[in-house]
Amino acid sequence: MTSDDRSNKVETGMVPEAANIGIVRPPFVYLGAIALGLLLHFAWSVPLVSRAVSVPLGGIVVLVAVALFLWAVRTFRTAGTPVPGNRPTTTIVHTGPYRYSRNPIYLSFSLLQLGVTFWVNSLWLLVTLIPAVALMSFVVIPREEHYLESRFPSDYLPYKASVRRWL
Repeated sequence: MTSDDRSNKVETGMVPEAANIGIVRPPFVYLGAIALGLLLHFAWSVPLVSRAVSVPLGGIVVLVAVALFLWAVRTFRTAGTPVPGNRPTTTIVHTGPYRYSRNPIYLSFSLLQLGVTFWVNSLWLLVTLIPAVALMSFVVIPREEHYLESRFPSDYLPYKASVRRWL
């Protein structure tokens, strides 16, 4: 397929211009879930574990989430493809954390919320993580997968078959 053919497909709507051009942007999904969880926590605090366990555990999970996020972003940048889903993907990345998960950035967002859940020691943050992960799993990721399958069928389909979605 030539770049003109791909361009014509994009213009006719056969292949979206970017993976996520909708209003459901992943960072906002998780920020919204965290904000709602914190509001519920401050309105009606329901702790998960003892404070002696929650702070160290939360801190460790937050650090793991940040490290995974930075590794994934660095891997994307090294491959020369943009990180934001509202910009066209230029290549399928299958190195770095993408060897183990097709969505390490989303995994890092989930881990970040889980870390904050323990750090703050709030059942509500755990409860609001569930719909965030469901929205990502059933709306955002399938849309992105369809985009990648359409744009890079010979590269993405074998990658999708060999690497798990989350971990």
